[in-house]
Amino acid sequence: MKNLDRHEILLAVLTSSAMALGGASVGCSVTSHPQTPVGLGVARSSSDLEAVIDVPGPVAVETVAAADWEVDRAGLINLDHPKAVAAGLEGGAEPIQIYFHALRHPARGTYLVDTGVERALHADPAHAALRGLVVSVMGVEKMRIHVDTASWIARQREPIAGVFFTHLHLDHVLGTPDIPRGTPLYAGPGEASASGFLNLFIQPDTDRAFEGHAPIGAWGFKPDPDRRFAGVLDVFGDKTVWALSTPGHTPGSTAYVVRTPAGPVMLTGDNCHTAWGWEHLVEPGEFTADQGANAAVLRELHALAERHPSIDVRLGHQALPARGRPAEVAVPMSRSGAAE
Repeated sequence: MKNLDRHEILLAVLTSSAMALGGASVGCSVTSHPQTPVGLGVARSSSDLEAVIDVPGPVAVETVAAADWEVDRAGLINLDHPKAVAAGLEGGAEPIQIYFHALRHPARGTYLVDTGVERALHADPAHAALRGLVVSVMGVEKMRIHVDTASWIARQREPIAGVFFTHLHLDHVLGTPDIPRGTPLYAGPGEASASGFLNLFIQPDTDRAFEGHAPIGAWGFKPDPDRRFAGVLDVFGDKTVWALSTPGHTPGSTAYVVRTPAGPVMLTGDNCHTAWGWEHLVEPGEFTADQGANAAVLRELHALAERHPSIDVRLGHQALPARGRPAEVAVPMSRSGAAE
């Protein structure tokens, strides 16, 4: 039996089990780890962001490709979208990568966006946060790890000052056990408490990833006066790092814009997984909680990049091709990541 078929069967077993417990009315939060409001960040407007976005800034960004992986294309791209239908896209294995990003601020220190992959996942799987049936459903055996988070942190000259999550799906929190305890953690409001019936099976793994860590700080977004995004936050109050509230893929999804010496960098998170999805403005598929909201967010992020062509867009799970070359499904990706 093919691996993909086996994973589909296991997912059906999970779904059937949840339905036997009461159907869609049964569910729990993505994690029971506490989330608390935080004071970091100044609420601003998208116009405030765009007034400075093209001015070179002092923050270096390193994007690390922690692992190669592959998942079903139907989760990454809405295959029912007219553009996907016209292109003849179908379900099947799509190569992706698991990324994390290091933001090096000259005054505030080094922050991570998402967390890569835990060392134990390859060194001691029996004691990794991700284990059991979820490992099979996610197809972790297909994951090729290039650098685990503990090894990467050990090579750094300064401690990690904090972690900014794009969202709390397992492939974005896998490296959290390797983050030193006491490190501040931040995510979109309501992200930790978002409920769903599949969380009945996923929550134990997510809880193990966060075990022993400080509560997850919830970004204090306020409505964007320009109504482009749900909220815009100047993270350090110096207009160098910006958090954008982008609910859709998950209720608390967050994108980040960073002003670097080489120009602005946009970290979309899983508002867009793939290069093809970005270039054709097609939202993610089955992995997304609210495709309509995700599609609206994707349009706003894409429009922001079009208004400011110098933006280096870094997607959730694939690298964009060189300018002037159209994206295809299964675009090859650099293993080394990119750095300013």
